[in-house]
Amino acid sequence: MSDTPVLQARVIPGIGELAITPFDIERHVPTAHAWLRSDHARFWGMQSLDAQQVRDYFTELAASPDFDAFIGLHDDRPMFLMERYAPAAEAIGEHYQVEPGDVGMHVLVASAEQRIPGFTWAVFVQIMDFLFSDARVERVVVEPDVTNEAIHPINRRAGFVYHRQVELPGKTAWFASCTRADYAHALEDYLTKDFA
Repeated sequence: MSDTPVLQARVIPGIGELAITPFDIERHVPTAHAWLRSDHARFWGMQSLDAQQVRDYFTELAASPDFDAFIGLHDDRPMFLMERYAPAAEAIGEHYQVEPGDVGMHVLVASAEQRIPGFTWAVFVQIMDFLFSDARVERVVVEPDVTNEAIHPINRRAGFVYHRQVELPGKTAWFASCTRADYAHALEDYLTKDFA
């Protein structure tokens, strides 16, 4: 992976190195296809897609000015997928007043061969830090499936405020958002409590 541009990286005690890199169609589609076919990724709604359909999906994303895809590495091994998008270009943009500085986010953490305590939270913080490292970003928007019980506590822990349920193509979702201030406050709260 040494020739992959690293956009952000840090070493976290007890976790290892986490890094975010651009999604490379040739290199990362097979990995993404394997992840998206798993039951673990069912909320992405892409389990039935074959490898060519997944390639077409990411090729279309790459051509759009409103979307970006990234692969996250754990000690140089791909371990998570993240999409950043302009909410006005997605269905969620029809359900709230989009403001300048809003950015949407989807995340998928691959199933680990060996569980590392705190890993998913560390990935989530890495992603949020990356999104807010862009000075133009003031608020992150998410629209998780209401039945995705695993992601809601993580979102709330990171400072996301859950506003209301909305009907989106293929799912009933929570519309939630997190401002810079929300996120900073959540991290301060996290650092002053025992979340073991």
